[in-house]
Amino acid sequence: MFCFQCEQTANCKGCKGSAGVCGKSALTAKAQDELTGALISLAMSGSDDYDLFADGLFTAVTNVNFSTEKVNAITKRTGVNPYDMSKIWNADEDIRSLKSLILFGLRGMAAYAYHARMLGYRDDDVDKFFVKGMAALGRDDYGMNELLPLVMETGQANLKCMALLDRANTETYGTPSPVKVSRKIDKGPFIVITGHDLKDLEELLKQTQGKGINVYTHGEMLPAHGYPELRKYSHLKGNFGTAWQNQQKEFDNVPGAFLFTTNCLMPPKKSYIDRVFTTGLVEFDGVTHIEGHDFSPVIAKALELGGYENDTGDGTFTTGFGHGAVMSVAGKIIEAVKSGSIRHFFLVGGCDGARAGRNYYRELVMKAPSDTVILTLACGKFRFNDLDLGEINGIPRLIDMGQCNDAYSAVQVALALAEAFGCGVNDLPLSLILSWYEQKAVCVLLTLLSLGIKDIRLGPTLPAFVSPNVLKYLADNLGVKPITTPEKDLADILGN
Repeated sequence: MFCFQCEQTANCKGCKGSAGVCGKSALTAKAQDELTGALISLAMSGSDDYDLFADGLFTAVTNVNFSTEKVNAITKRTGVNPYDMSKIWNADEDIRSLKSLILFGLRGMAAYAYHARMLGYRDDDVDKFFVKGMAALGRDDYGMNELLPLVMETGQANLKCMALLDRANTETYGTPSPVKVSRKIDKGPFIVITGHDLKDLEELLKQTQGKGINVYTHGEMLPAHGYPELRKYSHLKGNFGTAWQNQQKEFDNVPGAFLFTTNCLMPPKKSYIDRVFTTGLVEFDGVTHIEGHDFSPVIAKALELGGYENDTGDGTFTTGFGHGAVMSVAGKIIEAVKSGSIRHFFLVGGCDGARAGRNYYRELVMKAPSDTVILTLACGKFRFNDLDLGEINGIPRLIDMGQCNDAYSAVQVALALAEAFGCGVNDLPLSLILSWYEQKAVCVLLTLLSLGIKDIRLGPTLPAFVSPNVLKYLADNLGVKPITTPEKDLADILGN
């Protein structure tokens, strides 16, 4: 196998051999390559089977599907002979780099499109761009002049997709508002839901109502507590554990059932695989898969296990600051900036992961001066969201804007503040310091770059699939740079 699409890829170069760092086998990695080739061929034929493009691309995102059989089944649905992916992987490194940015951006965008579609929302332009982008990957005559604009167009298409998902979530579940989420696990039967899918959570809450079972979010499901139509269920009790990469430790020998939705998942260990259930596009060999939304097997397992005999854990997390909530206090924020009470904003967000170096983000947040505000989103926040940073004139210094799926909120807040101050986004006292792991982070980065947002700091390592020439282009034209140390980056940003 060879795979270099995630941040944790072996030696920052690429996973080879029998399995990847993520736990995916060489057979599954090969199957995902064949699926990608089939989608390229399908796009070049002019197909408009948009659901198949979204499902196929999302299935190939890191930490979604670990079943070779399931991946092959989606490839079979295309009914075409796969494009030879070696033409991309063995191409000139700059061409390979740009095509990788487009492909991985499309995979990330497919995740957002999938979640919106689950709630009955879709966008014609987004659907059509999946076909346009995938067809371009099969053009062996495309050089940098053709591919560079397509990289930026991928970012623009993803902006539309994120706006679509934001509308789907808020029109279905209401506008998120700030809420303190308990970290205590009550005694008795319980289910932990992880991944990202709000529709799965809603259906689970409906089916567990009145059955004496508590439901807890995990990882990227934490922001679900901010939505009024979800937190109205009294048995949605709180949050269990932290980020996705800690699942194998946090789920080990726990007397509850686990529902795995969408992505950011770890292969289950033998000690708890019997109590794990998957749904949607997620599948692991040896794990019970739920078709549709009939979660009765999950409920039965939770009742059988019985839960803890006594309450366990304590503390809270705060979440729910979507763009609606933040902009409702925009006047206070603007006044605090004008008065000098708030000197700077840091958007410290993105993916968490297991590679060494991610403690940088906690250290940076801890060392950020007391007259600065930390905006955050995605599971990278679990590096520091246990900290009490206090307030500035009633404005929390740590503002959790939601899932990686909610990156649109951060974009909207930045654009609104720029309009309020009569300046460009790059002129705001705002710095973006991002952590990345997989392909949703790639498409968010492309969106920010397509908006002309400059001087983004990226870590803990730079993408292995970006060639030196392409990286130099991004650095010279848009100021993309690697993180260094918290002390140096803070000094460079704040000018001291």
